[in-house]
Amino acid sequence: MIQASSTPPAGIDAFLEQHFRPFAEAVESVVFFPLPVFGTEVPIIVLWLVALGVFFTLWLKFLNVRGMKHAIDLVRGRYTTADAVGEVSHFQALATALSSTVGLGNIAGVAVAISIGGPGAAFWLVVAGFFAMSTKMAECFLAVKYRRVHSDGTTSGGPMYYLRDGLAELGKARLGKILAALWAFFMMLAALGTNAFQTNQAVAQLVEVSGTGAFGTWLSDNRWLLGVILAVITGLVIIGGIQSLAKVTGVLVPAMAVLYIVGCLVVLVANFTAIPQAIGEILGGAFNPQGVAGGVIGSLIVGFQRAAYSNSAGVGDAPIAHSTVRTNRPQTEGFVASLEPFVDTVIVCTMTSLVVVITGVWRSADPDTISGVTLTSQSFATVADWFPYVLAVAVVLFAFSTVLSNTFYGMKGFGYLFGDRKSAENVYKIVFLCFTVIGASVSLGPVIVFTDSVFFLPAICNGIGLYLLAKVIRGDFDDYWQKLRAGEYARVA
Repeated sequence: MIQASSTPPAGIDAFLEQHFRPFAEAVESVVFFPLPVFGTEVPIIVLWLVALGVFFTLWLKFLNVRGMKHAIDLVRGRYTTADAVGEVSHFQALATALSSTVGLGNIAGVAVAISIGGPGAAFWLVVAGFFAMSTKMAECFLAVKYRRVHSDGTTSGGPMYYLRDGLAELGKARLGKILAALWAFFMMLAALGTNAFQTNQAVAQLVEVSGTGAFGTWLSDNRWLLGVILAVITGLVIIGGIQSLAKVTGVLVPAMAVLYIVGCLVVLVANFTAIPQAIGEILGGAFNPQGVAGGVIGSLIVGFQRAAYSNSAGVGDAPIAHSTVRTNRPQTEGFVASLEPFVDTVIVCTMTSLVVVITGVWRSADPDTISGVTLTSQSFATVADWFPYVLAVAVVLFAFSTVLSNTFYGMKGFGYLFGDRKSAENVYKIVFLCFTVIGASVSLGPVIVFTDSVFFLPAICNGIGLYLLAKVIRGDFDDYWQKLRAGEYARVA
């Protein structure tokens, strides 16, 4: 794991650092049990997620590729009927889910992956993203199939419901209840960790662009204050629930994605003569047995691990957002959800990879001290001294959108365990916003250790459920696909 560090914090920041680091390292030692493979230690949890993606890609006969055009049509509303039940449109559900996955994992996480595993890690990021499309398709379909629609039109869905109710249908009710409760508990922790990482990197970029003057020094010594500001803004948005969140992310996600991709394109155009060499380094590094961090296995594992954190396929958080969609056919949201890893990992992560590799900043980066977003910022600075400010805006938007969606995910997990009551929701919201301040205050090292650890915990329970429900998943998708090809589902727009 990454043992990154930055300028030693002081004051309140130092206090939070002192008490948070031991806790983060203790959690990591439990979650990331290593398995030696060709001289490289491979976290079993990463292999677990990769296996899920490969299995469902083959099990569903590459439906993630065959159904991509249909998925796009669904997002455009061409198959949504007037009597569809739910709270948000296909586009809004996708945007809400993307607001969580398209985040700083795409900017900071990818840069960290390349600094550790070399350019070859970027190739394996894309491969992992391709397989992740099928996992998303499976889990988000189940989330809609087993969701609960309340009398007021609101919905409750996610792994805790399809683990409990889906496994009960298979005669495994006790196992389903245990997995559902564990998943909800782990999701509460995972949301806190993701929140801390996003806030940490947003603040790191703001401190980076503020310079070394009096204001920059003061800001660096009082990062907790930026955390408080972000926590207050987040609190104002999440008061309105999923519909308020969907409206904000429906505007925010396209805007921040366009801003970041345009920024990357400017960097690539400014260094266009080096593009062929960069692509060669990525492909060569992916299969170089003597490469960085253990060669092929090293770059593969680093790439897969960062991809898993970036797109979260198999973890089960995104199905909560997708379960709120307006549809009477659960399979439709499975197709829509498959677009998530494609946008998040195949497109956005590839842009970051090319920017970091093409500018060559990764060569001088020390993996033990690098701050992921700082490395990407250095890449942007190769265009002009002021260009990192563009990245700073994108970073804050990415972090803010991810924090918003993870509030909702963690709150749903908390609500499942303690009852979907306003008082229970408010307790979790307060704890969540406190972690926004903690994430802003401590250095990257303990934050990324804690985030990686708790983020993968829900995948254990979710993965077991997906395997057990595999026949249900394939049967329903086969039925839908046959009827679609036969013209039984007419376009409505």
